[in-house]
Amino acid sequence: MSILDPMLAMMAWSGLIVAILLMTRIPLVIKQWGNLQFAKHSDELRPKMSEKFRYITDNYNHIFEQPTLFYAVLIYIQLADTANQTNISFAWAYVSLRVVHSSIQLTSNNVSWRAASFATSSLILMVIISMEVLATSFSLTS
Repeated sequence: MSILDPMLAMMAWSGLIVAILLMTRIPLVIKQWGNLQFAKHSDELRPKMSEKFRYITDNYNHIFEQPTLFYAVLIYIQLADTANQTNISFAWAYVSLRVVHSSIQLTSNNVSWRAASFATSSLILMVIISMEVLATSFSLTS
């Protein structure tokens, strides 16, 4: 298994989130066509959105924030040829927890569980990065 497989899975999940955002936004854009100036700044639009639409928008933003660091470290691992079963397993764990985080945010939006999944996925990402720094610094590739 390649270190790029979890990256592809994360990109596919991100694409699904984009599709969900578009499916909820396009009907509103069509309905309001020609009268969309009220939506030119998201901070002005957000209070007018339903709670469910805000969950989708927030998750869309989240899925394009921290995962960018995940993509960067996986590309680095691939280019440095330091992939091993441990960092591949951690990468899959990260993706799984980001899917859990999104699923929580898009449904119940239970902040306690969402925060737990975010914190755990963040810790895993830091472990992947730390392992790579150590492997590179001390040439501990496997």
